[in-house]
Amino acid sequence: MDRRHFLLLTGALVGSVALKPAIAKAYIRIVVISDLNSQYGATDYEPEVDKALAMIPQLKLDLVLCGGDMVAVQKTSLTPSQIQAMWSAFDQHISQPLKKAKIPFAFTVGNHDASGAQSKGQYIFSQERELASAYWKNPRHTPNLNFIDRGNFPFYYSFFHKGIFYLVWDASTHLLGNQQLAWVEKSLGSAIATKAKMRIAIGHLPLYGIAKGREKPGNFLADGEQLRGLLERYRVHTYISGHAHAYYPAKRGQLELLHAGALGSGPRQLLDSTLTPGKTLTILDIDIDAATAMYTSYDMKTLKVIDIKTLPPFIVAHNGQVFRRDLAPKTIN
Repeated sequence: MDRRHFLLLTGALVGSVALKPAIAKAYIRIVVISDLNSQYGATDYEPEVDKALAMIPQLKLDLVLCGGDMVAVQKTSLTPSQIQAMWSAFDQHISQPLKKAKIPFAFTVGNHDASGAQSKGQYIFSQERELASAYWKNPRHTPNLNFIDRGNFPFYYSFFHKGIFYLVWDASTHLLGNQQLAWVEKSLGSAIATKAKMRIAIGHLPLYGIAKGREKPGNFLADGEQLRGLLERYRVHTYISGHAHAYYPAKRGQLELLHAGALGSGPRQLLDSTLTPGKTLTILDIDIDAATAMYTSYDMKTLKVIDIKTLPPFIVAHNGQVFRRDLAPKTIN
């Protein structure tokens, strides 16, 4: 399986390998990318981002999911024209290649896209949120998804795709807020969500701080344990997040946690690990009838498959211990 994926990726680069689906058609294949941005104000992307976008159309996908930080704002000195130029660059490098390939794209906003941080009840980065909203609500840019609820798009929304219900919440800051939490409960409790064969949630900040420099409060969601309980109660299979800039496929309780690594600048080291940080892309092959997912993740500099056994068996985060998904205990205290 890993070698066949490698041939697919290599073939996408050099054109020397016939590209064929690596798995049975009954599976749903998703590519997860995250944290694509470079430095503040940048209108270019790291080579690994462009490499990934050149390869993705060759992988016979059903969907691309992005864990946020698609541009590099979150700086009040940036002008509207600078921010719009960054979204134009995102459109050129990421959005348009996927549209040309007719691959659905879904995303969650990150702190560097449209931070929801507030002071005295007001958004600190209101201009950035307005411009992000304007970009995504433009019919030329709105993803071609089967939206279930898009009333608060692009910040939080839900959609349905090939038997899976996707809930995207605004985790661009560590507080979700009561209004959004009420929406989460209503959405996950809806008939279409409960009848779906699988439920997946997506947000930028993780539930637990698993990487160096991202382990302090503010870099993961407040009340992570309570949020995990909420997602478990509605039988969410996986929570996909970014922000940590470190790949770690984990589990705590009944909830799988895919911490997507950074594809752009600034990969970080996992806690409890001496592994050199790398830029990553993850393929999820989902057996929807069995409600299982197989991960294949790549170091995008070398195109080598990441061996899960090289990752820490568990990570003790500030707000709880998470286990590598293949070693997770069935119950936790």
